[in-house]
Amino acid sequence: MSRAVAVFHGHFGRATVYQLNRPFNVHAHREGHLIFHIGGTPGCVEVLDRPNPVREDTVVAVNPWEPHNFLPKDLADGALFLVLYVNAEWFAGVRGLRFGCTKFERTATLDRNIRRAASMVCGAPSLNGLDGELRSLIAACHEESWRQADVSPDAPAGAEITDFRVRKSIKLLADNVGAEIELDAIARESGLSRPHFYKLFRTQTGVTPHLYVNTLLMEKALDHLVATEVSIADIGFELGFSSQSGFTHFFAANVGMAPTDYRRAAKVLRA
Repeated sequence: MSRAVAVFHGHFGRATVYQLNRPFNVHAHREGHLIFHIGGTPGCVEVLDRPNPVREDTVVAVNPWEPHNFLPKDLADGALFLVLYVNAEWFAGVRGLRFGCTKFERTATLDRNIRRAASMVCGAPSLNGLDGELRSLIAACHEESWRQADVSPDAPAGAEITDFRVRKSIKLLADNVGAEIELDAIARESGLSRPHFYKLFRTQTGVTPHLYVNTLLMEKALDHLVATEVSIADIGFELGFSSQSGFTHFFAANVGMAPTDYRRAAKVLRA
């Protein structure tokens, strides 16, 4: 069973040391995403349907909203991974909200920094000091991803959401996020037929409406788990799940472990 060894929510975003031996569902994040192998059998992360090995000599970087999933190599004992989720605000003004490449070499300096950061996440450090350490690691990885990239740092970051109907649908989704949200109703309120809505939404955002909703649900679930003492069952009901087991299944499929395990492991740096 996959589990969180340690979880830290800081000002930069969040960090998790996972022991993983199960695949995830295809999912996406509003945040940038850095994945480091720190022990056991290497794994693989598919980003935009392309496999990227996560080994002791590589770093995998996932840009905001890029669909991806984790595929373990060892279904028995699994392996340890340090995973960083970087707030979109961190990217503001930095090369177009993205990393330079998806997979890049883990230099000797990066390796030392990664292992030090993983040790700190698992230990009992000053949380402000840990936040600073992880910010430095993110900056170093961002710079290295562009140093090893095959494209210019000034290349365009991707399509902007220009269609007013898609912008309206995104606002409606954010205002009404829940497991029981009716995407057909969102399409109608946005002035689109169902097929046109699904096609246009994916063209403009890079993800399906269903995956977008799942991302919003996961963000709310994580916020409730670390910022409140509300029971797991009540969090699930608030997010529109008909049962605690349904919410737990959804959470585990997207995060890799049960919400109770995530909450138990979390350390939070308060503002």
